[in-house]
Amino acid sequence: MQGAITIEGVDKRYISRGRETVALDSVSLNIQPGELVSFVGPSGCGKSTLMNMIAGIVPMTNGRIIHNGKKVSGINRDVGYMTQADSVLPWRTVEKNVALPLEYRGVRTQERKQRVDEMLKLVELEGFNKSFPRELSGGMRKRVALAQMLAYSPNTLLLDEPFGALDAQLKMVMQQQLLNIWREQKKTIVLVTHDLSEAIAVSNRVVVLSGRPGRIKHIENIDIPHPRDVFKVRFLPEFERAYDSLWEQLSSEITKGESL
Repeated sequence: MQGAITIEGVDKRYISRGRETVALDSVSLNIQPGELVSFVGPSGCGKSTLMNMIAGIVPMTNGRIIHNGKKVSGINRDVGYMTQADSVLPWRTVEKNVALPLEYRGVRTQERKQRVDEMLKLVELEGFNKSFPRELSGGMRKRVALAQMLAYSPNTLLLDEPFGALDAQLKMVMQQQLLNIWREQKKTIVLVTHDLSEAIAVSNRVVVLSGRPGRIKHIENIDIPHPRDVFKVRFLPEFERAYDSLWEQLSSEITKGESL
């Protein structure tokens, strides 16, 4: 099914100086098409490693990942990937940055322009086509990076701490933008975040990974109806219940890691 991700018994082991490190151990998870799922867990638990394996950037040691009905065995070109360090190039204007993935794919000039205009409207950056990144705020740069990722219409988005560097207010603005895009375009989205409130505010499910080796410890269904307003959702009793449940699972892993 388009956008669906199936993770089956995935391990990741590294050998360094004759010593084996187990980053992930027997991870299995099904993500449905159009679902928005967040991964949370202590630092070093393998969240980003798992994301990189879905993207085909990092090979798995054992197990398999199926995306869009195909086994991931190399770079997965059916996903869009956005990290905390955005891929906006300082020497290109906003419109040329957004057009970059379309240029790589050989999309014709007129079609490319039309698509760029659509994406800038989607992220509310009309009128900034000719601006350079240095002329934009941090939040606007993130919107450019989001538009760039969406330009070639991937049906699955992988977001690794995309808003981590923003201040609290800008972060909420971008969370709402992400929810609006998800609701409008029905894409499958996987988000890695250290921010538990962010995970609950935007997700259908939150997956808690244990400390190394990373295993799925707990999955929390977020029973907050859509559409959601991220500025108000934190005051709902459903949010508080989910936070308490997830923090109980997560805090024990953080404490365990500190005691090692």
